[in-house]
Amino acid sequence: MRFRFFALAALLAANGPALLPGLTPTPVQAQQKQAITLEDIWAKPTFRAASVPGFDWMNDGRYYAALENGSLVQHEVTTGKALQTLASAAELTLSGTDKPVAVDGYSFNADEQKILFTTGTEPIYRHSSRASYYVFDRATKKLAPLSGGGKQGYATFSPDGKRVAFVRDNNLFVTDLATMAETAVTSNGAKNNLINGSTDWVYEEEFGFAQGFFWSPDSRQIAFYTFDESQVPEYDMQQWGGLYPTEYRFKYPKAGEKNSVVSVSSYEVASARTTKMDVGPVADQYIPRVMWTQVPNTLSIQRLNRLQNKLEILHGDAATGQTRVVLTDINPAYVEINDDLKYLAGGKQFIFTSEKDGYQHLYLHDMSGKQLRQLTKGNWEISAINGFDSKSGYVYFSSTQGSALQRHLYRVKLKGGAAQRISEAGNGTDVVNMSPDTRYFLNTHSAAGVPAVVSLREGSTGKLVKTLEDNAKLRETLAQYDLGKPEFFTFKTSEGVELNAYMIKPASFDPAKKYPVLMHVYGGPSFGSSSSQTVLDNYGGSNYLWHQMLTQKGYIVVSVENRGTSGRGSAFRKATYANLGKLETIDQGEGAKYLATLPYVDKARIGIWGWSYGGYMTSLAMTKNPDLFKMGIAVAPVTNWRYYDTVYTERYLKTPQENPAGYDDNSPVQFAQNLRGKFLLVHGTGDDNVHFQNSIAFVDALIKANKDYQTLYYPNRNHGIFGGTTRLHLYRQMTNFVTENL
Repeated sequence: MRFRFFALAALLAANGPALLPGLTPTPVQAQQKQAITLEDIWAKPTFRAASVPGFDWMNDGRYYAALENGSLVQHEVTTGKALQTLASAAELTLSGTDKPVAVDGYSFNADEQKILFTTGTEPIYRHSSRASYYVFDRATKKLAPLSGGGKQGYATFSPDGKRVAFVRDNNLFVTDLATMAETAVTSNGAKNNLINGSTDWVYEEEFGFAQGFFWSPDSRQIAFYTFDESQVPEYDMQQWGGLYPTEYRFKYPKAGEKNSVVSVSSYEVASARTTKMDVGPVADQYIPRVMWTQVPNTLSIQRLNRLQNKLEILHGDAATGQTRVVLTDINPAYVEINDDLKYLAGGKQFIFTSEKDGYQHLYLHDMSGKQLRQLTKGNWEISAINGFDSKSGYVYFSSTQGSALQRHLYRVKLKGGAAQRISEAGNGTDVVNMSPDTRYFLNTHSAAGVPAVVSLREGSTGKLVKTLEDNAKLRETLAQYDLGKPEFFTFKTSEGVELNAYMIKPASFDPAKKYPVLMHVYGGPSFGSSSSQTVLDNYGGSNYLWHQMLTQKGYIVVSVENRGTSGRGSAFRKATYANLGKLETIDQGEGAKYLATLPYVDKARIGIWGWSYGGYMTSLAMTKNPDLFKMGIAVAPVTNWRYYDTVYTERYLKTPQENPAGYDDNSPVQFAQNLRGKFLLVHGTGDDNVHFQNSIAFVDALIKANKDYQTLYYPNRNHGIFGGTTRLHLYRQMTNFVTENL
């Protein structure tokens, strides 16, 4: 479950609680007179933030490429100056036609002399897509379709640039660019039965990747996944619009049900020989990551047991298929998967992150798996590895070292020593895109209600090279509107747990008045990036603006970060293990109780809303704490974890066979009879992630309990509920519900 809202970051307003350590106030314009409208947020470009589209580092860190008006242009990093056109719009025209290809993406081969362009990209699920691929040769200026057999997926150059591998119709193919001859690596792929070279639904959603094949560094082999999903139950999702509804059936393993049986193979291009890798005798397990090491012919395979509390790194001989375990990471609750395993040049060492000391930190190992040293340590955690400089021996990473509410760039030497902050001093959050040689990085920095500044910086010092986008226009626009000041604060619960929170008061706040409060919640577990946190020191985007609109209508908006969320270490995040919903609901209730003690809060008018896991939390808050919340809006909620997928649900709850109480004791369906406040339930009927079935089950329980409620469903919309005027419509209904019932 990875649909999240970006949250707010903040300043301390007068009469508010104590400012969190490490956060400094940001000036706010005094002249703010206009009122935000829903059309400003969802229908007009009033608050549209500018970015740097199509930015892609080239091999030499002095240059980057970007799509501009249908052409691909090379720029100099230090000046931003356009140096040459790598492929012009005029050149991207198929022979025999005069119509340029409408490019929507691109990728280079290793020496950057050939380029794969995509057009007509069609999203499938969150990470998966198919497109028409074209190969462009910079030397000959020729453009050729990669294949004539239909749209392809994940087309990837071999490192030597001589071939391209891709998937189509659940099979893996290789095209020789010298002859454009196409070879089928597999031929047994079949829909809802067998997948080669890409992942099934649950791997894509919960392990975060869709491409399931990988070229070896020497271009001689391709490692690829095979998913046998023949025994996985199907979910039938009806699609509306025609005279008769149509069925869309796909394999979706709900908690406790059968998963795909996953295997890994290596294909030798020259001989067309396929070797199956030994991933162990247990079929009911996960293989969440596969990659080539820097040692010739050696694959790295991560193996995870179904309960996800034991992760093993295997090294395998691609020629024989034989493997051996070199590292094991065990946790009493669960081990989360990330992309922090990095094999270093020279083939002698690798970097790995683990929570074994209570926080996610960097460890250096030799190729046998022996730990050489712990590279980082402290009551903070790594959120991403951004780069490695083999010459100086520095590892670059993003972490919460300054504050759990922030992310900044640091570096540490492989030889050990203190981590050095590269990001500029101050508050806010940095999102880093580092050049391959670590000489420069693209930094996207935003802070407390302040739009992002995108800049190029030196990798070793963080020194500013050039500001690419400062969003000055958006800042000027925001200054014209009547915006409240967001605040960060902390409070302690009756159990002595300190929780982080933010608050936005109306710009015209009067401490002598009583205000209604709308709480925004996500509250679910996640790791690494800040994806599960709503209390963050960054710009909030559209949701932040909607909350500001509500403050203009006289509401205070608050978000409380309950136990189970990321950024504060393993103990805080894993406190909810095997019992999702219990502690989170207690903490949200404690938040409402704390707010009720504030002299300017009307304790009889506290509401709550959330999306996805936040919808689950809202449904629980309204039924387990009915005396605290007058109103709730639950969007796309899980209402019974038995309906959700194996990987996510069992990671946090075990299987329903092992832990039935963990599934049932905190299902909103079980507490429908307690509902008292006004309740709006929203769902898209085309939600392939959190199925519409969840809302149907909850509504049925509410009817049986003779409880009043309102529902709002969106035909064929997925978990994001967007497209056309959909978001405008949704937020209008939500706004009306808030103003009429809180």
